[in-house]
Amino acid sequence: MEHQMLLEAYLKRLKLPAMCTHYQEMARQAEQGNQTYEGYLLVLSELETQQRDENAFKRRISQARFPLSKTLDQFDFSAIPALNKAKVLNLAQGDYIGKKENLILMGNSGTGKTHLAIALGFLACQQGKTVRFFTAAGLINQLTEAQAVLRLSHVQRVLAKLDLLIIDEIGYVPFSEKGAQLFFQVVTDSYERQSIVMTTNLEFSKWPQVFHSEQLTGALLDRLTHHAHILTMNGESYRFKESMAKKKKP
Repeated sequence: MEHQMLLEAYLKRLKLPAMCTHYQEMARQAEQGNQTYEGYLLVLSELETQQRDENAFKRRISQARFPLSKTLDQFDFSAIPALNKAKVLNLAQGDYIGKKENLILMGNSGTGKTHLAIALGFLACQQGKTVRFFTAAGLINQLTEAQAVLRLSHVQRVLAKLDLLIIDEIGYVPFSEKGAQLFFQVVTDSYERQSIVMTTNLEFSKWPQVFHSEQLTGALLDRLTHHAHILTMNGESYRFKESMAKKKKP
């Protein structure tokens, strides 16, 4: 009993909770199966590693702050025939993040751009990447508030540490002049240092309507699209189709 208490104290001190939880059960199984000491230790080490990986994944998902749970296998590619499915599946492997490349999902409202952005972010978390999701308006608000209380540099450092920054809904709400400048700084800081996935309902030619400056928009797009994959997702709105289907039901 004393040895058991001491062992558990050491395992807790070494921060090996899975081993502490399962060592007795695994010892009984090892004894019944005539397992070697090395085999027993290997099984315990695998359990600890799996638990740590799972906990780390859960932390990355929590830190990403996705507004919804969306996965790639839930995405209906048949509803957007123009979308290059093979390209999306290739991007899902995550190589673009390692290469510091961007992804721009462009198309009319309701065609699954946010779904796809979240799904790719979810996969990036599974691949061990740090991810953060923002709406464009939410990001601008956070940057503006941080600047007002002299914490802008702190927020910028936090953003710079991410592997993947997801910015949703560019074009739905015009930015203020200050907001446009702060957004431009985020893109500039990320250039060739991290990846951005961005969704927009506007063609690039209409972006000056959002940023109120041809010059700033041009400089932003120059950086954003230099190493970028651009996917067009035009089609009939999912939400509109679901609404019409409900109306047709008796």
